[in-house]
Order: sequence, then structure tokens, then C-alpha cells
Amino acid sequence: MRLSHLRLHLAIAAVAATALASPVTAAVSRAATAPPEPPPALIPQPVSQKALEGQEFTLTSSTRIVVLSEEQATVGVGTYLSEFLAHATGYSVQVVSDTEAQENAIVLDPNGSKELGAEGYTLTSGKQGVVVEAHGAEGLFRGVQTLRQLLPAAVESRTPQTRAWTVPPVEISDAPRYGYRGVMLDVARRFFTVPQVKRYIDQAASYKMNMLHLHLTDDQGWRIAIDEIPDLTKKGASTQSGHTGGTDWYYTAEDYKEIVSYAKSRFMTVVPEIDGPGHTQSALASVPGLNCDDKAKDLYTGFEVGISLYCLKDEQHITNVSSFLKTVIKAVADLTPGPYIHVGGDETPKDTTPEQYAAYVKAASDTATAQGKTLMGWHQLGQAKLPAGSLMQYWGEESDRKSIGAANERDKIRYARKGVEQKAKFVMSPSDHAYLDMKYDVSTPYGLKWSEYIPVQRSYEWDPTTASAKLDGTGSVVPADQIVGVEATLWADRAYEGSSALPTKATRWPSATEYAEYMSFPRLPALAEVGWTPQAGRDWKNFRQRLAQHGPRWTAAGIGYHPAPGIPWPGTVKTVEGAHSVVTGGKALDNRGSTSDGTTMILYAPNRGSNQTWTFTKQSDGTYTLTNKTSGKCAQASGGAGTAVVQRTRNSDAAQRWRVTERGDGDYTITSSSGLLLTGASATNGAAITVQEDTGSPLQSWSIE
Repeated sequence: MRLSHLRLHLAIAAVAATALASPVTAAVSRAATAPPEPPPALIPQPVSQKALEGQEFTLTSSTRIVVLSEEQATVGVGTYLSEFLAHATGYSVQVVSDTEAQENAIVLDPNGSKELGAEGYTLTSGKQGVVVEAHGAEGLFRGVQTLRQLLPAAVESRTPQTRAWTVPPVEISDAPRYGYRGVMLDVARRFFTVPQVKRYIDQAASYKMNMLHLHLTDDQGWRIAIDEIPDLTKKGASTQSGHTGGTDWYYTAEDYKEIVSYAKSRFMTVVPEIDGPGHTQSALASVPGLNCDDKAKDLYTGFEVGISLYCLKDEQHITNVSSFLKTVIKAVADLTPGPYIHVGGDETPKDTTPEQYAAYVKAASDTATAQGKTLMGWHQLGQAKLPAGSLMQYWGEESDRKSIGAANERDKIRYARKGVEQKAKFVMSPSDHAYLDMKYDVSTPYGLKWSEYIPVQRSYEWDPTTASAKLDGTGSVVPADQIVGVEATLWADRAYEGSSALPTKATRWPSATEYAEYMSFPRLPALAEVGWTPQAGRDWKNFRQRLAQHGPRWTAAGIGYHPAPGIPWPGTVKTVEGAHSVVTGGKALDNRGSTSDGTTMILYAPNRGSNQTWTFTKQSDGTYTLTNKTSGKCAQASGGAGTAVVQRTRNSDAAQRWRVTERGDGDYTITSSSGLLLTGASATNGAAITVQEDTGSPLQSWSIE
């Protein structure tokens, strides 16, 4: 059957519009009055997605994967899909290279229009099968990830499951917003074995991420073997954050090649990072000549930053550092087919001079460009002269954005400006949205909170084009046309339980995989959608509903995810009574930590602390009192429209009674006894809480988590 004919079978609505007389047409006529099924819970949200009428496709043991090409990469996508399906279905789905599509088949067609781009694809499914069309193998691979999500959640299982394997009739057209959609693994502070890296690659690729940034070197460890400098791994790889005595905490050349090859098979490009001129203690402990006194430093297992620096104070040591970087970067570049070499550049000691910093950037960039690589680094590199076409990674946060336009702009903003002036491109990784090592809330056992807590909503609700803008969204430092993508970063220095304090002998250190999965899921899919889906196509309420349906997929796949509050996970029973965090606009109802009567309530970044915990107690008339855990006092409306909500000692006043009404979208309105709605003044930290007439404002819609 020709591909065009199969598409007619699959695109049921199109078939019904023609005069074709076929059993498929008759079946459509009988089913025409049935409403289409709700859209599948796809992440990232496709650009265009339409449910079709007609019957679903059922994958059986006789289904074949038909690849309309003999090109190796394209056949490889078919093989990948066959091997993936085999685990849960138990079927050995045959992969066939052919020039024509067939029925009862998953057709992979790499001959689509150039307009699809490298990663765009279309997917059409119906009773006869599924067709994924793209302009090359990479687009097919992205389409296959969508197909995975169209199948039942049990398909993610690694062991055979007994059930029907169906795909709903849909028509999808899709392409990414950004070409760079990365994840970073900090393998320097916490070593990830090759199998652990591969597992993370698979998880990231399933959400259409396409770059793997490996933070290979830091104060706590050096993780890549350099034949010419064996002490880098003999000494520098023997430590991690909190640990000593390692003998195999590094990647040999063969290990690294294996990672690169595996990433390539998942259409991910490896970006190696050799950090400097700070974050270099492991190198300074391995190569004496990198120090001003030509003596090796002590190895480091601690948790501080800004503690180390290559010696760049005199010509001899600048030459030493340059020679060292030339050897290391050339070796890594030779092993890395991708276009980038990341040379760090962040968090140098405070007394680092501009001349020292410039000497490092020149040495690193000269070697990188000599190897035909594009220089990449943290946005602090902008303070030095950059090669043309350099790529900066911006990690500023809200507190930095507050300084935009002021006389005392923060360094992160100033350095980003200088990078923009040099026409650098940018990957956006704002630490208060994209840093996966930040705690979800006060109960998170791992990570830190220096850039605020980051619940799932905060990971999702941001726009790369305004991530370097003022708080009102204006005055972006990095222009939209200089942004090439986003990256989720997973630092691993605090990858232990009780991470708000330093570890002890009794501290439990989870495996690297356990840590990575808990901190990444469900936030990594949120960031994947930020990078893939157009801003206009993203909506938090819709996303959280789709995200909830991925919980069973992660369970089937054995992913140890965090069942974060605020997501309607299947099987959870939602009740108003009891202790909750109350959120609107991504900010939580907060009593400022006060125990005083009359304290006005505000909105603040969610942390699920006692100051943001409210116990809803149902009264005999169906209303509720809201009692704060910190103060033991109740939220009370202080007057008419526009007046503040305060906390008061519990009493019989009707102003402490609130009617809670579900809106139908999973959120609630909270109404005072006078009929006025609990309302946030704005979605910013410190915004006032008042009671207002019902205006339809989103800040009158509350999530009770």
C-alpha cells in the first residue's frame, strides 16, 4: 500500500470526506456520532494535536515496523522502537526496510518536507496503523517518543504485561520552539557510572531533550581520563563531595566514547565541561605547576564554592595553565563529535582580577576554537573577550532581575549584557526555575534552596525570553533572537538526606540514580515543555493534568519520582479538610511567620513550611476556618471590598468563616461570609491578600494542595 493511501485510511475524517467506498469508510459512518476521546496526555504539548473519529490502532504480535529507507540512522530508529516495545508487550516486532507503507504497521517515513526541520514530525494514527513522517531520522525519533505516550502507560514496563496495546486515532504536527534543549549532570561532585548516565539519557530523551551537558571537573573530582596527565584521575578522581578513596570514579576514553555513542543513538549531543578558572581544586591537587608555589593542593571533599583558582599571576604560570588546557581540551575534543566545549567560568574567588580571568578565557577559547569547537561557558564569560559565535549559559535568578536598570546592577546582569554586546548566543538556565538540585519545598530531603524552593509550577511557569527581564517582564537583557534554548541543570554536591546541614557518619547517601530521579521527576518534563512548546501553547492548569497521567508511566518504568503536591496524581483522593498549602499565581498564602494578632497575609514563593500551612476545619454550616500552623490563628476578613485579610485568635466571628467552592478545573474560590473572594494583589513575593468582588481574576482561583 502506498503511503498516501495509508494516510487516507488513518486520517479518518479525510477518508469520510471522499467518495471512497471501503469498509473503513463504512466504519467511520457508524462511529461518526460518537464524540472524540479527550486528547492524550502528551508532554511536551505538540504544536498541533487533533483527535480523529474512528477506531484505534491495536498493536499485535503480527504488527511490523516499516522503515521507508535503508539509511542506517533511520533503520536504527525502527530498531530502537522494536526493542522498546519488546519489553512490555513481549512481541518481537519485525523491522522492515521498504519503499511502500503497509497496513497493521508502524510506518517510519524520513522523506518528509524540509519544512519540518531536523526535529519536526507528523504523526497520524487510525485502525490500520500509525505513520510518523519527518525529514530525516532525528525527527522520526522525536515522533516515536510521542508514539510511546500514545500507548498505555504499561508500555514503559521492563517486563511483559498482559493487556491490549492501543493507540487512539489522532493527527499531530509538531516541531520544537528551540534547537537546544539540554540536561546537565554534575558527575564531578557525585560520580554517575556509565549505566547511570545511560539511564538518565533515556529518561531525558523520552521528553525530547537533545543535549547532555556533563560537568566533568570541579573542586571535588576530575572525571575524564587524560592519557598525558594520568594523575588527574589517579589523584583528582579519588574524591567526591563527602567521600574519599575512589579508584574508579572517572571515565576512561572507552567509557566516555560509550556515553557519547549511546547519547547519539538517542539523538542527544554531549557537551563536555572542563570547568575553570575556579572550581579547579581536583586539578590543582593533581598538577603542581598549576599553583603559584608549584606545590600540589590538598584534595577537597567539601561543599563550598569560590575556593580555588588556577595560578594566572605571571607569564610562566599562564603558560603552564595554557599548556594544561591545550592538552586537556584537545583530548576531550577528540573524543567529542559535538560542536561545543564548555569551559565553565563561574564562581571564581572574589579576589580574582580581570586580567587573571581574561588570561583563562583566552587560553581556553584559543584551544577550543583551534579544535574546531564552539566555546560555551557560564554567562560570567561575558566579562572577557569571546570568540565569534560563543554560547553563554545564563543562570541568573529573580534577585538579579530586580537590579536591572539600576546604577548597581548585579554582576550576573552586567556580564550577560557584555556577552550580548559581543553577539554571543544564550542558553537559559535561570537557577530559580531550571536548577533541579533546588528543593521542591521544606520537606525535600536532598539539595539546597539558595535560589528559593522550586515547586513544579515554578519550573514550568517561565518564559526564556523574559528570564533576564525586569520583574514586570520588560527590558530583557538577552534579546529573544540571541536565545537558542534552555537547559535543566542537576548539581549533585548535596545529594544526601538532610542536605540543609553538612553530612555526618550517619547520613544516608542515596544512589546517584535515586537522587537524580527524585529531583528531576516531575520537574524535568516541565522544563522539557518550556524548551519545546511555543509559549502560547503552554498552560499550567492543563499541564498539571497531563503531568499527572505520567505518574503511572514512571511507576511502570521504575522511575523513583517525587509525587509533588499540586498535581492530581491518579489514585489520590482530594479533600478540603485538613492541612494544606494554598496557592494562586504560583505563590502561597503566607502569614509571614508571625504569631501576632492582626498580621496581614501575603503571597510568597511556596515552601510548604508551617507559615504556609493552613488547616481547613469544616463547620456545621459547611464553611471552613483556616488555621495557620505557625501561629495557631485563623485567617479573617477584616472588612469590606479591598480590605486586608489578617490572622486573629480563633473566635465565633463570621469573618473567620470561608466558603470553599470547586471551580471545575481543580482549583477553588474561597469566599468570605460577606460574599467577597480571597484575592492576591499580584503574583509577586509580598503581594497583599485582600477580599474583593468576583472579577474573574486568576488570582481569585486557588489550588488547595
